[in-house]
Amino acid sequence: QVQLVESGGGLVQPGGSLRLSCAASRSRYSINRMGWYRQAPGKQRELFASITSRGSTNYTDSVKGRFTISTDNAKNTVYLQMNSLKPEDTAVYYCNARIQILTTMYDYWGQGTQVTVSS
Repeated sequence: QVQLVESGGGLVQPGGSLRLSCAASRSRYSINRMGWYRQAPGKQRELFASITSRGSTNYTDSVKGRFTISTDNAKNTVYLQMNSLKPEDTAVYYCNARIQILTTMYDYWGQGTQVTVSS
């Protein structure tokens, strides 16, 4: 099992930046994949950035070049640096930890943090 605590959301103007943090209760190397999801009103939750235990990253086209996922292994923390924010980035952002045991995937979630991009 793993507990995730998020921080860093808020209100920002278009073109601005925010950094989200997600602190895990266990070593990142014991987690197969850490990811950031977001859910806008009336829409499904979507995965848009992830990093594996080996450090491989993946982004959706909607955030590629603007968002960066990174880790601080000593702090068991994953960060999401968000630059050039747009109003369509407004959503609740969730940190996710996926652990694979044999053939079963286990997903754990942070509490969610609101990001609002508006002038």
